[in-house]
Amino acid sequence: MPGDRTVPVILVTGANGQVGFELVRELATLGDVVAPPRSELDLSRPESIRAVVRRLRPAVIVNAGAYTAVDKAETERALCFAVNAHAPGILAEEARLTGSALIHYSTDYVFDGNKTSPYLETDDPAPLNVYGESKLAGERAIEAVGGSFIILRTSWVYGGRRDNFLSTMLRLSREREELRVVDDQIGAPTWSRSIATVTGQLLSMANAAGGFAEGVGAAAGTYHLSSAGMTSWHGFATAILAHDPARQEQRCTRLIPIPTEEYPTPAARPRWSVLSNEKLAERFGLRLPSWESQLRLALS
Repeated sequence: MPGDRTVPVILVTGANGQVGFELVRELATLGDVVAPPRSELDLSRPESIRAVVRRLRPAVIVNAGAYTAVDKAETERALCFAVNAHAPGILAEEARLTGSALIHYSTDYVFDGNKTSPYLETDDPAPLNVYGESKLAGERAIEAVGGSFIILRTSWVYGGRRDNFLSTMLRLSREREELRVVDDQIGAPTWSRSIATVTGQLLSMANAAGGFAEGVGAAAGTYHLSSAGMTSWHGFATAILAHDPARQEQRCTRLIPIPTEEYPTPAARPRWSVLSNEKLAERFGLRLPSWESQLRLALS
């Protein structure tokens, strides 16, 4: 399909990441998916962003690229903001220029965790760390440009690629007899493949409603996209070890819950970051299943 301009081009950034990897496969039925390497499209270099978008003139830009090293961001603020705050604004500008739809991913870490009920899209953000600040700035940059965009806030993303909580727990369970895991931060683990699947469904609906740009534009805004249910990191770890298909290889026999204070990190985390997904369900009829069922699928 490359070169066939009758087929819509879908530009995916961050294709080597957890969500981006799944998107490249999920979106293949909707168009010609193009996922440039970092050497060609570097989100920290505005000129490379503009050059690629203007050359490809995609029907859809799906921005799965991000700076996600939450703790490292505390000392790499400039780079974090370049990728998470400035690049989304540039992508939004280029999307308007080329008539493209833009899908962008944000995070539950835009909130401070002081609620005890699921966060709504209308709740005031108040990030606790540089990463959260940068993602919120990216949201606002896109909103300032306007146009045909959907921002999907998700939470506790994990998958089968790269380092994440799932892979870390599986590795450590084979190395150590005892694991100490935080039990007073509450959220919803969300499988990267499920995020990609819903993205594909949203774009399919948009295209059927008059075209990608028109359909996304009609529903433009911010939506929460996370698993149903909630748990702590300790609860998530417990489920990972219980559903590990190679449990016989585990050395871990003690999984100990600890408070946040016993596991200090450079970046503060919200104690509560459960997201309400009602807006997405009401607007599109889409809702993710429980985090437990997704985990079982991810480990199967």
